[in-house]
Amino acid sequence: MRALRWPGALLSFVAISGLAGMLVAVAVTPAVAVAGEGTSGAVAFFEDLPSYLDIQAPQQVSSVYATQGGQQVKIASFYSENRTDVTSNAMADTLKQAAIDTEDPRFRQEGGIDVLGTIRGVAATVVGGDVQGGSSITQQYVKNVLVQQCEELTGKDAADTQKKIAACYQDAAGVTPQRKLQEMRYAIAVDKKYSKDQILTGYLNLVGLGGRVYGAEAGAEYYFGVHAKDLSLPQSATLVAILNNPSNLRIDQPNDKDNGQANGYALTKDRRDYVLQRMYVHHDISKAQLDQAKATPITPKITDTANGCSAAASTYDAGYFCDYVRNQVLQDPAFGKTAADRIETLDTKGLEIHTSLDLDLQAQAQSALSSYVPATMDGVDVGGTNVTVEPGTGRVLSMVQNTSYTQSDNGGAGATAINYNADTAYGNSGGFQTGSTYKVFTLAEWLASGHTLSESVNTTEHTFPQSEFTNSCVRLGGDPWKVANAESVPASMTVQAATSESINTAFGAMAKQLDLCKIKETAQAMGIHQADGSAPDSNPASVLGTNNLSPIDLAEAYAGFANGGIVCTPTVIDSVKEADGTSITPSPSSCTRGVSQEVAGTVDYALQGVLTGAGTAATANPGDSVPKFAKTGTTDGDVQNWLVTSTTKYTNATWIGNVQGNVGLANVPFPHGTTGYSAKFGVGRSMMTYLDQTLSGGALPAPDPAMIGSVAKAPSPSSSGDSTAGSAAGSASSGQGAGSTPSAPSTPAAPAAGGAGAGAGAAAGSGSGSGSTGGGASGGGSGKGGTTGPGSGSGK
Repeated sequence: MRALRWPGALLSFVAISGLAGMLVAVAVTPAVAVAGEGTSGAVAFFEDLPSYLDIQAPQQVSSVYATQGGQQVKIASFYSENRTDVTSNAMADTLKQAAIDTEDPRFRQEGGIDVLGTIRGVAATVVGGDVQGGSSITQQYVKNVLVQQCEELTGKDAADTQKKIAACYQDAAGVTPQRKLQEMRYAIAVDKKYSKDQILTGYLNLVGLGGRVYGAEAGAEYYFGVHAKDLSLPQSATLVAILNNPSNLRIDQPNDKDNGQANGYALTKDRRDYVLQRMYVHHDISKAQLDQAKATPITPKITDTANGCSAAASTYDAGYFCDYVRNQVLQDPAFGKTAADRIETLDTKGLEIHTSLDLDLQAQAQSALSSYVPATMDGVDVGGTNVTVEPGTGRVLSMVQNTSYTQSDNGGAGATAINYNADTAYGNSGGFQTGSTYKVFTLAEWLASGHTLSESVNTTEHTFPQSEFTNSCVRLGGDPWKVANAESVPASMTVQAATSESINTAFGAMAKQLDLCKIKETAQAMGIHQADGSAPDSNPASVLGTNNLSPIDLAEAYAGFANGGIVCTPTVIDSVKEADGTSITPSPSSCTRGVSQEVAGTVDYALQGVLTGAGTAATANPGDSVPKFAKTGTTDGDVQNWLVTSTTKYTNATWIGNVQGNVGLANVPFPHGTTGYSAKFGVGRSMMTYLDQTLSGGALPAPDPAMIGSVAKAPSPSSSGDSTAGSAAGSASSGQGAGSTPSAPSTPAAPAAGGAGAGAGAAAGSGSGSGSTGGGASGGGSGKGGTTGPGSGSGK
């Protein structure tokens, strides 16, 4: 004879007898029992138990969407439990009837509890020691609701959380008469409050079906690749079979010797056939249907819902963008007070997140970048990125890099979780020295301080004592700063020409006439910060791009210039809804004025020359009619290489360089006959060609004639000049006066459009080695804990 779980057979008998009496009283006159009128003392005790059950929305899968061909496409899912809540109409009738016939045939007649089944189950549990069934569907639903509530508990730390959850589980599903009575009390109240259809639907949305799969919809999709409404009779019976014992009856383990593919999932088939037999006994299917369904083999079509960004990476090359979305959610108070709250919101609230990502543009960007920058190279830890930002909104339209996205610590060569496009907080990257792309902030401060593009500055190699510079932020000191150029240049040049050709010595001379602190503040006003979140340095060498910035941060700043001086912080989320349709308003992009419209327009005007004639990016010019501007950047030895281009509709930033280390790329061969220096032109030309055709762009903000001064007409970047043209240094002696805005003259036709490869290939042998500034190596700063050398000069 089995040992009793309670001490003493008499005590067990009395307890069970008392329980039976209460159950009979409740079952015969449930309204009276609940009201407590004319009840026995036992039923009065039952009445005192809590009856209100707070049924919250169950945990559900959050989905991330992007745009493709004008349609919204799901690219990623996040969840703790793989569940999608659906209505009764979205479930097959065969599934609902199978559940009733098998789990609770008296479901539609009873008052929330199956009295006889519960007495039988409790008696067997007490006497035998094993947990027995017998609960009604409503009781099972109550237990599942309580368990769901347990899973949402949090504590002061991980250990405390687990302790609370374990205690809650015991209260929700433990084997005690008290727990069973409370379950029954809730079930009666639930049955009075909700319709049978609502209870059955809630039950089928909550049930566990093995692993992290919960609910009819997720179960149907996971095991059979169909929606719950499209389940066949055998499939419906199989799901109901699995919910009886998910651990043992799941059908996603084909190699299981007891219940695998080799034996036709024998354990599950036995239970499935039992379910079918119950449906036949209760006259819900015919004998012919029974026989045909039993003869149908179990053939799973496992369709996993990837959790996280892996699906976005494998299907759409959007893993890094997806990861950026996740990080934006985790840092936005709109999704919860703490990081833990925000993770819970993302993983459990069934969010529908619509993003700014254009998948057609994303595919083009990945193709362009991968065509020129391989995932791995011998002898260099190579990295490459391309990001597109929309001026005026900060919306990130595309984000790619040369590596494969992975969250694994052992992702292999050419794979990483680090997002090189992003700041440390959004991608764990330390950023990269930007080279001459940073010169735009000196140019902006130059114009804001009353100088003009027509002024000539000394361009000879020069060693500047630190004492010659003004910096109202910090006291300067240290070794003199030696500045040289990548190529031989005249002794003096106009600022316009020096900008087009990215002359280091000219910008050193300009900075000497300005306050370095003001240059830094101009950069900050345009959204610039170092990738780790700290303020940019303001030493003399910083003028030539020694700060470690992220590509998205630089794109944000240049988009601000294209937007008339108003800079908008990057954002990747357009809208968010919870599962119940409630909107969550994410923190919007913050748009602020960084520089005046006059300064922005004149900067844009000056940067148009970069794409023409002797401009450093002339070979990237796609030769169309869309107004645009650009800036290149390299660090010493071409360790890091940049190209930023912009119209009024897009800003596109390309970085190619060393993730770690200081390998000079000037003469390192890259695809299409390019080098580490010139590959950016191929990527940039390809992107501008596509973006000009799809997004285009209007007239750039007008320059201020007074800020131009007596300078030559700026060449139009809408058609490229001869890339072999000589220096433009002497061209400033003629041109428009300060009283009128110069119009762009016609220029020679662009190089023949042989594709991005042709454009970049023309520059492959040009070797734009950057000038030394005596500041040390300019190694890449990306990667966990990555840092860079104390300051390098930059060239083109």
